[in-house]
Amino acid sequence: MTREGGCLCGAVRYAIRGPLREILVCHCVECRRWAGHAWTATAARNADLELRESGDLVWIPSPRSEYRASRGFCARCGASLFWRAAGFDRTSIAAGTLDEPSGLRVAAHIWVEQGADWERPPEGVPAHPRGYPADGPPLAWG
Repeated sequence: MTREGGCLCGAVRYAIRGPLREILVCHCVECRRWAGHAWTATAARNADLELRESGDLVWIPSPRSEYRASRGFCARCGASLFWRAAGFDRTSIAAGTLDEPSGLRVAAHIWVEQGADWERPPEGVPAHPRGYPADGPPLAWG
């Protein structure tokens, strides 16, 4: 299955020719400042992500990232699109930039200890004080 997505103005378009990971909602300070609220992201393997229209895609270092990550956004409309850590074989993708229907579900909320007081995870959804735990259930890719 191929899924597609892009920014608000259409200057950046992408396709994923492989599975997407379940959604993680990150409440860390850096993601909140990037997106204006918790950042809701899926992920694709780098080999499965094809940038179709990317002339306006800009990558910047993520200043507080312990993973030496970079964030990709559209220089034309400002849409937050991607997060990629050095040495990782996958790229996180803002779930809201996928064309509908995505068929994805939220697996968990992470970094909730840094979350805004006005934005709390809903009851019944796993929430972790920091990142997704190494001993947590494996995240589904589909």
